[in-house]
Amino acid sequence: MEIYIHIPFCVRKCAYCDFLSAPGDEEAKERYVQALCREIDTAGAFAGSEGKKRVETIFFGGGTPSLLTLPQMSRIMEHILNVYDLADGAEITVEANPGTLSEEKLKGFKALGINRLSLGLQSADDRELTRLGRIHTYEDFKQTFRLARKSGFDDLNVDIMSALPGQTLSSYIKTLEKVTGFEPEHISAYSLIIEPGTAFEKLYEAGRLNLPSEEEERRMYELTGEWLGRKGYERYEISNYARPGMMCRHNVGYWVRKDYRGFGLGAASLLDPVRFSNPSDMHTYLALYGDDETIARRLQKGFLAVRDTFEEWEILSILRQMEEFMFLGLRMCRGISEKRFLETFGVSVSDIYGTVIQEHIQEGRLKRRTDEGHNIWLALTPEGISVSNRVMADFLLD
Repeated sequence: MEIYIHIPFCVRKCAYCDFLSAPGDEEAKERYVQALCREIDTAGAFAGSEGKKRVETIFFGGGTPSLLTLPQMSRIMEHILNVYDLADGAEITVEANPGTLSEEKLKGFKALGINRLSLGLQSADDRELTRLGRIHTYEDFKQTFRLARKSGFDDLNVDIMSALPGQTLSSYIKTLEKVTGFEPEHISAYSLIIEPGTAFEKLYEAGRLNLPSEEEERRMYELTGEWLGRKGYERYEISNYARPGMMCRHNVGYWVRKDYRGFGLGAASLLDPVRFSNPSDMHTYLALYGDDETIARRLQKGFLAVRDTFEEWEILSILRQMEEFMFLGLRMCRGISEKRFLETFGVSVSDIYGTVIQEHIQEGRLKRRTDEGHNIWLALTPEGISVSNRVMADFLLD
């Protein structure tokens, strides 16, 4: 299984961000870490005699997890390892903003077993970074990347974005050129989406957001794959590219519907067939895990009392599981295994989706291929990737 740890704190909310994050002082961070550790312990106590579950990946996301102190990160890792059995060679990722990591902290992360960093650059143009509300400069990124390499990190991801306000095709090419010059193992490339409730949404509705044209945005999107392909990166998911063998195993786990357990504010979990999520209100979350006595009383009351701590709790129907199998699996360039669909659900994918699949194959949006083991895979074509949301919507079952 996989573990996700949500750290909701950031220095400043970015103009495009709709994630569950906000600035917080040192006292707030410490209260949160204490509650987080209690939540992890609660999961262990509730599992009881089931024993430790084996964990293959851990991902610290946010927010900006790198804002926590080394002692705080150490405590979180200690509580995880008390409850779960960490697999040999487990992937442990921390998201970080450039400029928030010292050499001391980086070396401390390595000592804790953290072996992968995800650096949120977004753009190599300082003017574009300012418009996004980012706290760092391109120079900050360069220094952080070099420090990470010096500290022994050999698995680095860099996030970049296209279709940004004021961004041109020329400036985006420069970002691609500069980032690939550092030779990170992994690059995540996203197109800007104007999300509800963000500062960008207000500017957009007021007509004050100077976005690239649809044609420019499409060309940036196409150029990403072309450029990164020439530089030795393999596209393995709609927005993700990696050197051979360097895919993000944690995210692949999401797309193939591995069990995962989320801890922290608003964190979601999937212990198939149950999906559940934590409260998204900080005061509610802290009250749930504020002291050991409250938690002990809840555990004594049993399953229903524990279940009531979650904001959402859903037992997924077979049809819902099929939907997720398709629209999550199709995000990956290899697509979905028709054999695995049959083994999982006891029916063939054609029995459920035959008409939809045939229509998209005829329109050039889906393709079938057979691997060396004679297994059939169904995947999006390049044209299908460009209209992926539309294709995936057709796999929703009434």
